[in-house]
Amino acid sequence: MAAPTGPTVRRMQLGWELRQLRDKAGFTLAQAVDGLTFSPSKLQRVENGLTGLPKVQDLRDLLDRYGVHDEEDVDFLVEVHRDSVNRGWWSVYRSVLPSGMGMYIGLESGARSVRTWHPNVVSGLLQTERYAREMFQAAKPVEETTTEFVERHIQIRMERKEALTRMERPLELSAVLDEAALRRVIGGTDVMREQYEEIIALARHDNVTVQILPMGTATYRSSFNFNLLDFATPLPAVVQVDAAEGSNISDKDTTVWSFSRRFDALRAGALAPSETPTFLQRLAREI
Repeated sequence: MAAPTGPTVRRMQLGWELRQLRDKAGFTLAQAVDGLTFSPSKLQRVENGLTGLPKVQDLRDLLDRYGVHDEEDVDFLVEVHRDSVNRGWWSVYRSVLPSGMGMYIGLESGARSVRTWHPNVVSGLLQTERYAREMFQAAKPVEETTTEFVERHIQIRMERKEALTRMERPLELSAVLDEAALRRVIGGTDVMREQYEEIIALARHDNVTVQILPMGTATYRSSFNFNLLDFATPLPAVVQVDAAEGSNISDKDTTVWSFSRRFDALRAGALAPSETPTFLQRLAREI
């Protein structure tokens, strides 16, 4: 299996490895950093993949404390550290990214697969440029954003979408869309018809699966959107849930399991992927 890629995922990988080594060595956070140049809270953030270690020497000091002296093991973790402190392509947009969004984009860029549910709008990875622009423009006067903010967010969305069609290790996407989101007109009927065609086109790719949950189906529905991201072994899956104050991300087993159950229920209630083109073509005629 391919190694995790991208600085955010590599940082997450390094944190996971360090937490395993600390547990194996039997150290608390405080014991692990005693006499070193950073605090227990800093190490905890490193282990959670939220931040990186400032210097390679910090990593070497930790490894020495944990009894890791094998040259190959040390070199491997040093390489992971170096990858983790690089800047991702999204870093140029950091001034307009809401809280937690940069972290999410970094994880998405290095993920093996994403499972997503969107009850209100078309999932961002499936959106056309026109659909995204109309959506941001409608919110502009309400949220008091600038034209630059709108344009840069559209650029971010289109660059994220390239993960579905890249030649090397394309992102696997499994999306469940609520019929209500597809009937909710954004920008006009031409924009919506173009959006339907884009979903049909993307769903032809082997790595993209799109299912629609009809409004008339009596089944489970989550009232908020969420994304489940899976990575190469041994990294744990994470779940991202949108909130008014920003993006909440968790890798807690119980949380991931809870949202996996939600997604399985949504997928079970939705139409089969093979029915998606016919359903969208009918919507295009009706709209």
